[in-house]
Amino acid sequence: MAVQRQVKQKVELGHNILVASDQWGFIVDHVVGEKQADVSLVIPLADRLLSRYGEGTIKSISFDKGFYKKENKELLSLYIPEVILPKKGKKNKAEQEEESGKTFKKLRHKHSAVESDINRLEHHGLDRCPDKGLHAFKRYCAMGVLAANLHKLGNVLQEKARKQCEKLRKAA
Repeated sequence: MAVQRQVKQKVELGHNILVASDQWGFIVDHVVGEKQADVSLVIPLADRLLSRYGEGTIKSISFDKGFYKKENKELLSLYIPEVILPKKGKKNKAEQEEESGKTFKKLRHKHSAVESDINRLEHHGLDRCPDKGLHAFKRYCAMGVLAANLHKLGNVLQEKARKQCEKLRKAA
């Protein structure tokens, strides 16, 4: 399993939301931030994912520049082979070489699809929360994640059924 993307959005949804999705596009973890700095969310997220899926199962993890902290990157590198945590600001030669590497660029490009996760959540009820308060928003967010994942699963099952029908048609 490779966790590919995380994001926080202030304006679109009203609260900071950290979203982690896997290589198939299913949202596997989300957190509604409560006045927390982005850099403080990295290790707890990785800890939850590693405890949920087991050490050695996550091959890569990618974050935005706002999550960068040298200590976070070093700690994550002990448990996850590919840590994509771009540094904002001036980079030294080693950092520039790392960020211009083929693997880093490939995984970073996959990360850019994170906007689609936020868009999916908006289309599954998070564009407007009728309930009041942070607790209600957290509940609403969890339901939006569930709805988005169910929709994704439905698409996967429909595609599988479509392929089976085509296979049967060709065989007939």
